[in-house]
Amino acid sequence: TLSERILFYTGKIHEIHEVRGKDGVGAIMDSMDLEREKGITIQSAATYAMWGDHNINLIDTPGHVDFTIEVERALRVLDGAILVLCSVSGVQSQSITVDRQMKRYKVPRIAFINKMDRSGANYDRVAAQLKEKLGHHAVKLQYPIGAEDRFQGLIDLLSMKAFYFDGENGEHVREEAIPADMLDEAKLRRDEMIEGIANVDDELGEAFLMDPTSINEEQLRAAVRRATIALKMTPVMCGS
Repeated sequence: TLSERILFYTGKIHEIHEVRGKDGVGAIMDSMDLEREKGITIQSAATYAMWGDHNINLIDTPGHVDFTIEVERALRVLDGAILVLCSVSGVQSQSITVDRQMKRYKVPRIAFINKMDRSGANYDRVAAQLKEKLGHHAVKLQYPIGAEDRFQGLIDLLSMKAFYFDGENGEHVREEAIPADMLDEAKLRRDEMIEGIANVDDELGEAFLMDPTSINEEQLRAAVRRATIALKMTPVMCGS
């Protein structure tokens, strides 16, 4: 489902189909008839997409524990991975298995907390589980505006901007100033984020000790990249 969205927003495909949709088309990355019928991935599938100037090679691996050897094969060749977690059920047993495989192959990863619009969604709780259950140094780079049926968009703590997604499939991204009633909370969370990154990145740590207020977005982005690739931290993002 997630790879279908990635392909849609990067302009690779022109309409979104559901994994077990009523129209019977099925997701693009599930090419086998059996996968479409069951609504699960059995065999890893690879494709690529362009985002800005970046060429992203995307490997969609099975989530089901019975086909975990496919994940193992894919992890050997990856530069990075996205660990997709559900905002309601959080870290599940299969997340633990896949996380163990990632650690074995030393694959840097981003955690993406999905389904923020479902009832019972709790971003902070799932981010805390990353620390408790998987032992990650999780740093939240984003903050959702509302949750469950009031989920409207997200605040990017690096650029301190709010993003909303309009249109039928959220394809029109609207960038705005952070709502006044959320500004104080966002500032607190930004300080928390900077501290989290500074703890694992020497260069940012030095800048933080000298003058925390002078740290700019460019320095933060570079530090996030360095610390993530060095497997010292896991950036946490959210969406639906």
